[in-house]
Amino acid sequence: MAAAVERVVAAAPAGYTALAVKFGERQRSPHYLLVKEHQVREGAGTTHPPRRTLFVLNVPPYCSPDSLSRLFARCGQVQSVDICEKPALGEKKEKLTSKFFNCKTVTGFQVAYVVFRKPAGVQAAKALSQEGPLLISTESHPVKTGISKWIASYAASVVDREELKAEVDAYMQDYDKKIVEEEAKAAKEEGVPDEEGWVKVTRKGRKPGLPRTEAANLRVLEREKQKRARKELLNFYAWQHRETKREHIAQLRKKFEEDKQRIALMRAQRKFRPY
Repeated sequence: MAAAVERVVAAAPAGYTALAVKFGERQRSPHYLLVKEHQVREGAGTTHPPRRTLFVLNVPPYCSPDSLSRLFARCGQVQSVDICEKPALGEKKEKLTSKFFNCKTVTGFQVAYVVFRKPAGVQAAKALSQEGPLLISTESHPVKTGISKWIASYAASVVDREELKAEVDAYMQDYDKKIVEEEAKAAKEEGVPDEEGWVKVTRKGRKPGLPRTEAANLRVLEREKQKRARKELLNFYAWQHRETKREHIAQLRKKFEEDKQRIALMRAQRKFRPY
């Protein structure tokens, strides 16, 4: 077993340290997390500060942020744990905290960012490779699986109306506040020339300009198409005259043949009365 662990540790990618973990005590073969100190460019605004963030690869699906926080709590006080589908490139965007909207269920193996209170926690976490496999699910903190996990997932999927209403109201208040600030800023800058001396002119009045939607764009395109159809030159060329006459004669012949057949049918039924 020790030889196998040494082979896995030696095969870890450059810069990474392999940590052996097991789901429970009954599991025989360990799973390996690849960890290293998270590094970012200087001046990059991110919630994963350098020297205090541990970057973790190969995180199994059953491992939650609470499980990782308990797993690395022995290395120092954990500030936050962020699990995502793939590594974040560049500056981290503002994290959405909505419980009802933009909730994406990530399946498969993931990556994690473990932020410690002190830089010593990162070095202590990397030193865990010298110890035996760490347990993710323990008797004091078991990880739910099977039917118990499905029941918990179903219970979490039931929407609390009051909580949903509170979140929507808070979002609309923030949105209204943002709109008021934008309108105040636009009113303040109205009539003020820019650096090149241009003045921005906006449409105002009883019928101010409305934002274009997809349906409005389709209506505008349809009206333009109709205008072009009305402006087309009909019977302008000689060949157009010939085609028009030929089509008219063909229609007359067709109608003549239909009338002949109708009269013949009426005669056969003795219902033909020309006068």
